[in-house]
Amino acid sequence: MICPNCQKDIAIGSRFCYNCGAKQAETPPPGLSPATGGKKKLMRSSTDKKIAGVCAGLADYFDLDPTIVRVVWLLAALCAGTGLLLYVILWIVLPLAPAGIIPTSAATAS
Repeated sequence: MICPNCQKDIAIGSRFCYNCGAKQAETPPPGLSPATGGKKKLMRSSTDKKIAGVCAGLADYFDLDPTIVRVVWLLAALCAGTGLLLYVILWIVLPLAPAGIIPTSAATAS
């Protein structure tokens, strides 16, 4: 998939460009729409990850820009200290999304 804003290649089903942060048009992969019974799943991202993909997975689940989630997570880790522990727990608990597609991107119908 090509970002129309910066013309760089990004993963199929991405909501935001990893390079420029532009929101992408929603084109759900076949079989994963709410009309066909696909449900939104919280998973670690396998394509847009800096450490383990937890922040990108949360951003995809809540339909936010991954950079915003990363900054909020960093502030939580620095201020409260529990952010780091929660990140490690989510790293262990959340399953890794399949490579190439992000399964939760098709399940949002707002």
